[in-house]
Amino acid sequence: MFVGTASDVGKSVLCAGICRLLKQDGLQPAPFKGQNMSNNSYATPDGLEIGRAQAVQAEAAMLPPHTDMNPILLKPNSNQTSQLVINGKPAGQQSAFSYFRKDNRAKLFDVVLEAFHRLSQQHFPIVMEGAGSISELNLKSRDITNMRLAVATNAATFLVGDIDKGGVFASVYGSIALLPPEEKKQIKGIIINKFRGDIRLFEDGKKIIEDLTGIPVVGVVPYFKDIYIEEEDAVSLRKKATVVKEGMVNIAVVLLERISNFTDFNHLERDHRVHLYYSDQPDEIEKADIIILPGSKNTIADLLSIRKKGIVTSIHKAYEAGKKIIGVCGGYQMLGQEIEDPHRVEGRQQAIPGIGLFPVKTIMAKEKKTIQCEFTFKNQATICKGYEIHMGVTEALVEEEKTLNQFNNGQKDGYWLSDNCWGTYIHGIFDNATVIDDLLAGLTDKKAVAFDHAAFKEEQFDKLAAVLRNCLDIDYIKSTLLEHKTS
Repeated sequence: MFVGTASDVGKSVLCAGICRLLKQDGLQPAPFKGQNMSNNSYATPDGLEIGRAQAVQAEAAMLPPHTDMNPILLKPNSNQTSQLVINGKPAGQQSAFSYFRKDNRAKLFDVVLEAFHRLSQQHFPIVMEGAGSISELNLKSRDITNMRLAVATNAATFLVGDIDKGGVFASVYGSIALLPPEEKKQIKGIIINKFRGDIRLFEDGKKIIEDLTGIPVVGVVPYFKDIYIEEEDAVSLRKKATVVKEGMVNIAVVLLERISNFTDFNHLERDHRVHLYYSDQPDEIEKADIIILPGSKNTIADLLSIRKKGIVTSIHKAYEAGKKIIGVCGGYQMLGQEIEDPHRVEGRQQAIPGIGLFPVKTIMAKEKKTIQCEFTFKNQATICKGYEIHMGVTEALVEEEKTLNQFNNGQKDGYWLSDNCWGTYIHGIFDNATVIDDLLAGLTDKKAVAFDHAAFKEEQFDKLAAVLRNCLDIDYIKSTLLEHKTS
């Protein structure tokens, strides 16, 4: 198990790398995170939903994603409420207060343990990821995914500290010092992550930490930017440059407050013809050649927000200027005439006018659609792949329906207003070269460079595993795994 001194210390990426490394060494690892909080989710092959991070870790372990890898998923739709997903299926909205009630947590911990035991019957080792900090004292009695789980599963546990944040000595020492004895004994090693510079210069630091804690430092992982593993949290999106680049197709993704599935744009971002950035500033958005409205965990709230900020006005101005406007999932819903929420799935507001570019109306439904899909785009012959995760049903308000995508089962998706304006429910649509080439048509003379996305991801997992093999004491880590399996 890999736990952290705080959120965003690199646990998800480390778990992915360990999964690939152990797979290379002939073991059969599987990832596991008892409870994940993220709006970045993924549809499993059987049409259920898990956190995207565990789907990525499953790829690293060369496994199909399964709900047992992430039995509880919280998808925040406001500062106080989240959609609760249990074993891949929505189980209603939960306030933070109701979610953390003692009786709720007892039942949810049972769900977590049951999933862990099912997974451990088929795979060894289970590579578990903790959540946030292990020493949030006000939450420890309600813990279902950190040290309580480590004790219950007898997991060899490694504490990850982020030296790039600063204060790594205090955060590592304090995190361990605040643990009760039965939890502290599970900690078998400390990993210092994101070290910049010559790692040999931290030898004294390692000894100081070991002397303070009595626990070995099993490795110092360098800060790297040349290995690409999908990020779990949207916190890094604001760091992506918003300066328009000459000679490139500039694409602005509207940075919604409740943005979901921003991994939709990873492939597009790596296209050599494209400069992609995220922004919630109208003047920055207007400078783009293409504006994309992404998915949202609360479409109505985010539409109200971007209208207040003036972004809806910017979208209309850009459309009238002949720029391309694209909507994905929640963004597609926003571009219609109206969104209705009769069951109050998203909140108290039951109807809101849309941006008004598409002659469609969306009605929020009680049931969520989660499915992987194959489709053809704009009547082209190439078979494309993607997945859907959404609550709403969108219907055309005119007889002349202009469908964007056709599924292999005959069903249809999206609205094709023009080559400059279309919307879809399909996440991952830009992972298909056919779609990217169509999107960039008329905006660049540069030719597409063949890019094997699947091979690229495999290469990144292997590069990550090689880095970890070089900087971690893998023999020691493996010895603790075997010790805990037999104990």
